[in-house]
Amino acid sequence: MATAVASRQYRERLFRKFEHAIETNRRLDRSLVSFQANRNLGCYRWLKYKEGFAARLVEHLVDEYGTTGSTILDPFAGIGTSLFVARELGLNSIGIELMPVGCMAMESRLAAERASATGFRRKIAQLDGFNWQSNVDERYALQHIPITAGAFPSETESAIAGYRAYCDQRIRDADIRKLFQVAGIAVLEEVSYTRKDGQYLRWDVRSKKPRVKALFHKGEVKRFDSAIQVKLHQMADDLRSAETPERTLFETQLHNGVPRGDIDLRKGSCLAILPDLPSDSVDLVVTSPPYCNRYDYTRTYALELIYLGLDQDDVKRLRQTMLSCTVENHAKANELRRVYEARGKLADYERIRRVFDRQLALQEVLEFLEGEAESARLNNTNIPRMVRNYFLEMCHVVFELARLLKPGGRVLMVNDNVRYAGEEVPVDLVLSAVAEQFGLETEHIWTLPRGKGNSSQQMGAHGRTELRKCVYVWHKRSSIG
Repeated sequence: MATAVASRQYRERLFRKFEHAIETNRRLDRSLVSFQANRNLGCYRWLKYKEGFAARLVEHLVDEYGTTGSTILDPFAGIGTSLFVARELGLNSIGIELMPVGCMAMESRLAAERASATGFRRKIAQLDGFNWQSNVDERYALQHIPITAGAFPSETESAIAGYRAYCDQRIRDADIRKLFQVAGIAVLEEVSYTRKDGQYLRWDVRSKKPRVKALFHKGEVKRFDSAIQVKLHQMADDLRSAETPERTLFETQLHNGVPRGDIDLRKGSCLAILPDLPSDSVDLVVTSPPYCNRYDYTRTYALELIYLGLDQDDVKRLRQTMLSCTVENHAKANELRRVYEARGKLADYERIRRVFDRQLALQEVLEFLEGEAESARLNNTNIPRMVRNYFLEMCHVVFELARLLKPGGRVLMVNDNVRYAGEEVPVDLVLSAVAEQFGLETEHIWTLPRGKGNSSQQMGAHGRTELRKCVYVWHKRSSIG
């Protein structure tokens, strides 16, 4: 069955509009706009959290656009890279994060700064030869959801239950307890039959998991007692290193003599929290929203979520509350209307909808995708709905960022373009067009020297083409009316 030919009229017109701003920035590379450059930096290696960008990217952007005393906002804070780097550079920051794993990571970083390194090492020493299985309290057993059932050997399940009970019942110091808890989360993958693979957990054949297709063998599945000891000692070494005057736990390029800024962490969806923040209150936004790429964080971090106590209903609610980037997300239009109506801002909601409806390049993509879905040429018929919902919700985010910025402020956003059924969705151009409708000027759409290839499935059907990986720079010249 032949693939339909999509109209590109409005996308080509939008490209010509922003062509002057698209430029390759050779100071950027894939390690800076991903987690890769963080892997060996202090507490960034405690958790295997592969989303977000490198600390060095934030330093570079803040050095170029931030000033001492400014306030930075990250509405998709992740594990807090932008917040903690900003603070070390003397800037106050506001971070919003929905994923409990990210919130736990940020709380553990703050706990690490308050905790006594000596007290932490002393508590580790008390565990020498401790038998976690002898400390089992069934109240602390993991409550599995379908996608995590069978993830651990039975003796590991018992050890984890014993460890969780120990942390809760026998560690009095709240900060040291938080560090022990994050250590338990950090070793889950290495003591399990799973490995993170894209947006899924890849299952070892030894798991006896039903419907495991590939004969994947991940190698050694570590014992919990040895894995937790290694992790705790690694953390203790990082805390000891951070005690030296010339270093910090985060290893940023500190500005001498500049006092640290404050971090204001807000837990929840930025779609509900941003409308409550005061206008003209932020100097700089540094963020990377979820991409429109079907990536389901609740699957990738399923082990961590159940460790933190979420059950199946909690995970489903979390997935639906997240920015729409999976085919399982339902529309939030009615919910967003209620958010704005409850705050007496219905006019803002209606303005956002008008701007969304006028994005002709986006409507061009959606019409093509809907036709492909109707003709059964998409591997999931919910892709058009996901793309539509993603951009509607991002319109709300961009409107709020424009409202919150002080005149002269900037938005620095890392995002990727995506492709479905062989057609590129120009996320960078559509969001920049939306930003200009809300009073922001597009200064740069920086692209990486090397773009992102499409998936093997797409290459087989449509050939290999590169997609732009971008950092947008939007500037607010005056107050938003």
